[in-house]
Amino acid sequence: MERKEAIEKLQTLIGRDLHELAIEHGITVVTAGGSFNKGWAGHVIERFLELPLNSAQSPNFGSWELKSIPLKQLKSGQLAFKETMAITMIDPVNVCQKEFEESHLLSKLRKAVVVARTVGTVYHHPTFIYDVIEFDLDEGSALYEGVKADYNLVRDTLLDPTEGFNTLTGKMGVYIQPRTKGAGHGSTSRAFYARPLFLKQFIRLTSIT
Repeated sequence: MERKEAIEKLQTLIGRDLHELAIEHGITVVTAGGSFNKGWAGHVIERFLELPLNSAQSPNFGSWELKSIPLKQLKSGQLAFKETMAITMIDPVNVCQKEFEESHLLSKLRKAVVVARTVGTVYHHPTFIYDVIEFDLDEGSALYEGVKADYNLVRDTLLDPTEGFNTLTGKMGVYIQPRTKGAGHGSTSRAFYARPLFLKQFIRLTSIT
């Protein structure tokens, strides 16, 4: 599916509750054992676009990537990012071997479609599609250079024999941070996450009255 076609189709969802779509497409939000499926929203969107559920490091549609991000409403009514946006897992061997221009991180961000949705305080509250945004990380732009610098910081840390994988921390990076991914504080896997400062470059947040 071409990105333009996907955007047009996704825009028909703006204002709809994603829980309703989850039922329609057979996506489980909470298992019978009570476990919460953290990736359910992205799975619903993939199924809506008739895309098999994907966790590969290559872009979802070959040339472009599909992402979703939850938004929360502050007491003032202003929307804010509820969390950072996961981009791709950090394979230390792969990152050490590849310059930014050949990285999985860039392949995920070069051409993307981001679905922003509002969420409540608990999982079963309605979650409405707020906007569908087309995003390109253009080579030579200030944002491109900033993301490249963040990647190189991680790469240099991995290549430094006095530091390495275990010293990667969420405090690193201006636009993109490396931090643990997975259940519990004992997780040893890490992924690249987009900070709110990065997301603000292309997602406009307004107030909800």
